[in-house]
Amino acid sequence: MLLIPAIDLKDGQCVRLRQGIMEDATVFSSDIVAMAARWVNQGARRLHMVDLNGAFEGKPINGDAVHQVRKAYPDLPIQIGGGIRDLQTIEAYLSAGVSYCIIGTKAVHNPEFVNQACKAFPGHIMVGLDAKEGYVAINGWAEVTEHKVTELGKRFENDGVEAIIYTDIGRDGMMQGVNIEATQALAQALSIPVIASGGITNLDDIHALAKIEQDGVVGAITGRAIYEGSLDFAEGQALADQLSQQLGQM
Repeated sequence: MLLIPAIDLKDGQCVRLRQGIMEDATVFSSDIVAMAARWVNQGARRLHMVDLNGAFEGKPINGDAVHQVRKAYPDLPIQIGGGIRDLQTIEAYLSAGVSYCIIGTKAVHNPEFVNQACKAFPGHIMVGLDAKEGYVAINGWAEVTEHKVTELGKRFENDGVEAIIYTDIGRDGMMQGVNIEATQALAQALSIPVIASGGITNLDDIHALAKIEQDGVVGAITGRAIYEGSLDFAEGQALADQLSQQLGQM
């Protein structure tokens, strides 16, 4: 299972939000490349980047920071979300060397767009489904829809998306642990991989996620825990690798 450090971008800075509230942001660094270096040096094999301003504006705002990290680490896979609402934006990111583009709000408003994106850029599209009590939220989590996570996930699994990134908004940035039951239920309902996000706090969460890896949970995004020190990233990835190996031997 891949542990993926999150670098959330707001006004050119690396921040973490609590439950997606823009006004409740903690700034961790103004040097995005240095922050990426921190996680790479600890063994990160992929980065998860989110343009928070872009998620609210509906277009990329912090693209320069993403490109800077890409130039510094040309061989490091990067997945980017936030403000991706058209094929031109996807093409620009992929041309710059980003590996995966995450479609969120646009996927809910216009599901057909996901199909178009997957056909235009096969192997490079993920869908982010952010949920509150089982229902998908959009527009930077400001609006909760009537769509259930599992139903939308099934809608996209036949489009060719690489993975569904599932975030429990109620857990995100709150250091309360992962919503294992909801994550497992989604993974079991889908035939495509699920990447967990929201609530990872310590090694106990790595143990819990490893138990549902066989259900299709291939990765986990971690943010506040590694920034505030309740989870040592290198130790967490080493444990995830160890548990995955043990699972493979069973």
